[in-house]
Amino acid sequence: MQEYYYELVVKVPSHHSLFSDFLADTLPVGFEENDDGFIIRSEEELDTIAWGLEQFSEALQKALGQAIELECTQTKLKNSDWVSLYQKSIEPLVIDKFYIHPTWDEPHQELINIVIDPALAFGTGHHPTTASALRAVSNYVKEGSSLIDVGCGSGILGIGAMKLGAIVDACDTDIVSVENSIENAKLNSLKFADIWEGSISKTSKKYDVVVANIVADVLTFIAKDLKKALNNNAILILSGILDKYETKVLNFYKDCEIVERIAQDEWVTLILKMKV
Repeated sequence: MQEYYYELVVKVPSHHSLFSDFLADTLPVGFEENDDGFIIRSEEELDTIAWGLEQFSEALQKALGQAIELECTQTKLKNSDWVSLYQKSIEPLVIDKFYIHPTWDEPHQELINIVIDPALAFGTGHHPTTASALRAVSNYVKEGSSLIDVGCGSGILGIGAMKLGAIVDACDTDIVSVENSIENAKLNSLKFADIWEGSISKTSKKYDVVVANIVADVLTFIAKDLKKALNNNAILILSGILDKYETKVLNFYKDCEIVERIAQDEWVTLILKMKV
């Protein structure tokens, strides 16, 4: 182990999920998500990553036609303490029936425990989109339900559904997310019925619950595939939607009725059903 490591604190007040996707696709190391943005740690200097984030931010500004705030601060720190500091920074979280905690914390005696290793995960329940989607899973998934988690990330939504007795498939276009979901399921002594790299279009199955915690543009692009996978009277959970894009997303789901709308900060999760 080297004597020093580098920590890059990234603050992004808006478009959190887009920057998260960019980092997941770009970084050779893991990263920590928080309400303000991200923390990246490496024994190598992180100047190139900071430059890449600035370039991505500029490209987003041009594409969206609006200013995007981005602040990157790199610090050189002693290597001996960062693991313990990182572990102390990850707090357990209660979301409805679930208690989400890292591997080094004790399980809750009364709630349904979900163990997530933050070093492996792209979603630990702390971000509003994941928290709202997990809340919807808690409310709408029943024992014996069939469910698919589209864009599974860390696998936390599918794991929550399995803890409620559902039979769960999952998919993600990122193979690292697929591998992370499998590993996190193992931490919870669970196994996905089926999981694959790619989108929902790779299956012809139908499900009682379809959940997709993805950015708004992707939810519009795969709308037909998501609806095609619904059983009769099935529930469709859409998350990852910035409130300003809600109308845009709903335009692709006009054949659905809104069962519930969960709003947290600037994010919206929609629970839909096909109109009869």
